[in-house]
Amino acid sequence: MKTDSIFYNIFQEFPFVFFALLGIPADATNQYQFTSQKIKQLAFRLDGLFLPIVEDAQLPFYIVEVQFQPDPNLYYRLFAELFIYLKQYQPPHPWQLVVIYPNRQTERENSLHFQEMLELPKITRIYLNELSTPETGSLPIKLLKLVIEPENTASDLAVDLARQAQTEISDTTVRESFINLLETIIVYKLPQKTREEVAAMFSLSDLKKTRFYQEIFEEVQAEFQAQLQAQAQLQAEAKQRETKVAILRMFNLGLATEQ
Repeated sequence: MKTDSIFYNIFQEFPFVFFALLGIPADATNQYQFTSQKIKQLAFRLDGLFLPIVEDAQLPFYIVEVQFQPDPNLYYRLFAELFIYLKQYQPPHPWQLVVIYPNRQTERENSLHFQEMLELPKITRIYLNELSTPETGSLPIKLLKLVIEPENTASDLAVDLARQAQTEISDTTVRESFINLLETIIVYKLPQKTREEVAAMFSLSDLKKTRFYQEIFEEVQAEFQAQLQAQAQLQAEAKQRETKVAILRMFNLGLATEQ
C-alpha cells in the first residue's frame, strides 16, 4: 500500500486534515498552499510542504513527512533536507517539522545524535494510534485512521466515514472528492475486492468513469495479481524441493528407479 502518497494526496485535496492533526482551526488552510520542492544538492526532495501564501512573517512553513516503515536513516535525511532547504531558499518564515507515524514502534529516534533536536518545540511527532478519543471522532482524523485500520474493520469504518461526510460536508464537489478518496484507500487496503464490491460499499448506483476506476483500480489489481502469482511460484518451488528430497531419500533406501 502506497501510504505516503495517499497521505500527500489527502493533504493536497483536503489541507484542513493536516491542521486538524495539529489542533489548528481549519481557517488556517486559507493561508497555506501544499506543495513539494526539489533541493538541488544530493537530489533531495521535500515531498510535503505547507507554504504560507500570505505576507505574515509569524506564520511558519511546515515540512511534513509520513513514515510507515522503520528507517534508521530518516532523521539524518530529514535534518539534512531541512538545513539545505533553509540555505537554498532562505524562506521568510520560521520552520516547523511534522513527522507522522502509525505508532511509536515504527520510529527510530537515534538519540545519540538527535535527542535534543527532537525535543525542540519546532518538531512535532504524531502517532496515529495514540490520538485521543475526541480527536479520533472528527472526520479528518478518522480519515487518517482509516489508513491504519485493520483489514477486517476497514470496510465498516469507510462506510461510516461516507455517512458522516454526507451530513458534515455541505459542498457537493468536496463531498464527492472525499468519497473518491475513501474508495482509493479501500482499494489499496483491500485489493482483493472487485470494482462492484467497492461501489456497493458506498451505495453507488453505477460505476463512475473516473481516473480512480480507470487507472488506480487497474493498477492495484495488477499489483495484487502479481503478488498472488509470486506466492504461487514460491509454493510450487517449495513443493518441487520437497519432492526432490523425498526421491533422494527413496534412492538412499535402496529403492529402484521404477519403484
